[in-house]
Amino acid sequence: MKITIVAGARPNFMKIAPITRAIDKARGLGKSISYRLVYTGRKDDTSLDASLFADLDMKTPDVYLGVEGSNPTQMSAAIMIAFEQELTENPVHVVLVVDDLNATMSCAIVAKKLGVKVAHLVAGIRSFDMNMPKEVNRMITDGLSDYLFTAGMVANRNLNQTGTETNNVYYVGNILIDTIRYNRNRLLKPVWFSVLGLKENAYLLFTLNRRALLNDPDNLRKLIETTLAHANGTPVVAPLHAYVSDAIKAMGIDAPNFHIMPPQSYLCFGYLMNKAQGIITDSGNVAEEATFLGIPCITLNTYAEHPETWRMGTNELVGEDSEALAKAMDTLMRGEWKHGELPERWDGRTAERIVQILTEE
Repeated sequence: MKITIVAGARPNFMKIAPITRAIDKARGLGKSISYRLVYTGRKDDTSLDASLFADLDMKTPDVYLGVEGSNPTQMSAAIMIAFEQELTENPVHVVLVVDDLNATMSCAIVAKKLGVKVAHLVAGIRSFDMNMPKEVNRMITDGLSDYLFTAGMVANRNLNQTGTETNNVYYVGNILIDTIRYNRNRLLKPVWFSVLGLKENAYLLFTLNRRALLNDPDNLRKLIETTLAHANGTPVVAPLHAYVSDAIKAMGIDAPNFHIMPPQSYLCFGYLMNKAQGIITDSGNVAEEATFLGIPCITLNTYAEHPETWRMGTNELVGEDSEALAKAMDTLMRGEWKHGELPERWDGRTAERIVQILTEE
């Protein structure tokens, strides 16, 4: 069983790392399975910091397709051309794609046209908003996939409603939890943590990535000012990409308890999550990890890829509404946050299940 695993962006590697370890383990037990790791971006991509692969305990990609750009159609076309050559030169039985990127969809199309089976990791996610480019990617990828690996019953229901063959749907659990569970005892305190005078469980973690929030600077200012005002002087640590920190700094927001930091390595960021009093984020991945870690989480979105995070876990959705954020912050700071529970099969054994399914076929 030869598998090509495709990553289209840095966050994909957090979900791929457990798969590669599970394949290595299966090989060690005598199973006939191997993998080739493909990154659709460039080798010098600045988002792939030097520590990433060491932090995740995985090897670096076997090949970099070298595609970059901002035009989704041009990127998809370039990825398809490059990936077709890659698959032709290195034939495999299965192509495993992750999440809902342009790369995910493009590589699934190429694999299917070449007669190669497609496995979709984190299948069945739906926003039911066809104006979201990622929704189009999800539907096309799920429609082409021979193995649909889902994280929860909501995803299973979504696939069932779209007429997907139930024989192809495998409820394996949340792969992201495999990574945070594996690394929980490897997390690293950032060197600047003590310099800022931070104490464990006595600071808030703030993260922001979505362009939609940045495109409305007036509302973004309200959200940040609300966060700071209702933090009651508690330090707010904000590891942010340059494009986000530049936008916030341009607003002139100046508060002694607001610490804007550069992006952190995986293990350092995991430490910041694990030791936070609470998290304010727009990231679904962060909300999932917070649910596993039992940390209160406020998400600046009306939508969650995994509704389990707010139905069962420690997450609450407040949208882009500063009043809803203020109420949630007050509940958090009073120590009255709900106690979440871990959704079914968020147990750190998802990769193991996936490799077992692939090797049994």
